[in-house]
Amino acid sequence: MTDIAVGATGAAVRRIQKRLEALGFSPGDIDGKFGLGTEAAVLAFQRASGLLADGIVGARTLAALFPDAKPPVAIACPDVLAHCTPIAVSKMFPVTPIGHIKSHLPDVLSGLAGDRLTDRPMALMALATIRAETEGFVPIDEGRSRFNTSPNGDAFDLYDFRTDIGNNAKGDGARLKGRGFVQLTGRDNDRCIGAELGVDLEKNPARANESALAGRILARFLLRKERAIKEALLDHDCRAARRLVNGGSHGLDRFTDAFERGLDLVPER
Repeated sequence: MTDIAVGATGAAVRRIQKRLEALGFSPGDIDGKFGLGTEAAVLAFQRASGLLADGIVGARTLAALFPDAKPPVAIACPDVLAHCTPIAVSKMFPVTPIGHIKSHLPDVLSGLAGDRLTDRPMALMALATIRAETEGFVPIDEGRSRFNTSPNGDAFDLYDFRTDIGNNAKGDGARLKGRGFVQLTGRDNDRCIGAELGVDLEKNPARANESALAGRILARFLLRKERAIKEALLDHDCRAARRLVNGGSHGLDRFTDAFERGLDLVPER
């Protein structure tokens, strides 16, 4: 299932228009053309339904429009992820060897597809996050820095008693340091994300560096914050979007550069 928005035409658009009309959100003419009237009706329906109001009929809006449809209405639009080719992504990662991108990009895209994060904002969010966290496009262990290791202290000792991420003992910092594409950090994240994916990351945190699993972890982490991320990106606020993942602004320059490059490289649909 891919997204449909202004400019789309066809039978699927007509069915959406009819459904909007039936629900009390008139799109104007029922003509199979997704114009501004249909967009306004979609926005009104989304706001009434507690959905992200972006005027785009994606998987969640479609499911809300047609809750009894199995499978949901098919929409014939190209998948955004198909445009995230190694060549395109390499232009978002100007100092990264393209071989790394070719090796790991399929796992990243597979993770996004598995959690239905196939729209342009979330695809670019994922790629820009990798640029900020692990610019080499390889899932890796977090490096030592002044933010995680005290002067003359043991590696990652500043994480040892970070109860906000579930750490509560000496040695927790080093064992549960950031790993993967998104640098998953701490007992709570390992336990919760691992349980959702059926992997005991709390017991085996190093598995977060396995490429296929790292792609799934990245997608699942972003899925948890999808609504807030999209709201930030609708406001063109890369700083807020980055903070939702990192908790701060570390890597914001790389994140913003990659995201803005991606807007020129990857079409909306």
